[in-house]
Formats: sequence, C-alpha cells, structure tokens
Amino acid sequence: MAKTVLIVDDSPTMRQMVAYTLTTAGFQVVEAEHGRDAVNKVTGGPKMDLVVTDLNMPEMDGLALIKELRNMPSFKFTPILMLTTESSDEKKKNGKAAGATVWIVKPFNPVLMLKVIAKVLPA
Repeated sequence: MAKTVLIVDDSPTMRQMVAYTLTTAGFQVVEAEHGRDAVNKVTGGPKMDLVVTDLNMPEMDGLALIKELRNMPSFKFTPILMLTTESSDEKKKNGKAAGATVWIVKPFNPVLMLKVIAKVLPA
C-alpha cells in the first residue's frame, strides 16, 4: 500500500512540482493551500505518513501548522519536512523547536527530497 504525503504550500506551482515528484515515486498525495486547510484535511481524514510544508503561508504558517499537528496523537511521530526559501539559523531553530524533522531550502530539488524522505520515512 502506498504511503500518503500531505503537501502544504500556498504556491500551486510548488505543490504541483512536489506532488509530481512524489506520485512518480509511488506516493499518494493530498494537497493543502495553507496550514488551516491542512488541519481541516487531516481532521477525520486519511492517515498521513509524511508532511511536506512551506513556512511562509497565509492563514496559518508552517511553524503554527507543525505545532498544531504535533499536538495530535496521530502526528506525534510523523516525519515533517519544512521546504522553504528561509535559511537562517534562527528560523531553522524555531522549526526544530516546533517539531520539524528536516529543513530543506528551496529551490526544490526532487532527488534531494526523495533521498531525505528515504531516510526519515520507514519503508
């Protein structure tokens, strides 16, 4: 059975690129436009095996999303990748404190993303 990944990004183009990479690699994908949309989709929805989220989004940013997900029992141990243009040590520290598993700086690199996912997501 394919693993399910939640992709959260306010950029439709970025969601498409990440979704294409993941579906081509055999994952099921659920997309959300921002953190609030993501929370709505996972509440009572399918189990997510992995979350890939942007940081800067309207309504609920990536850090708030991660904190909210980590408060849900079903996301306590789910790997969460932050995929963002932000690269400062301060932002990364805040991401780790919120519960991000990995921090990947854009531009999006499909090969790197799949390598990171292979490390953090058990087969």
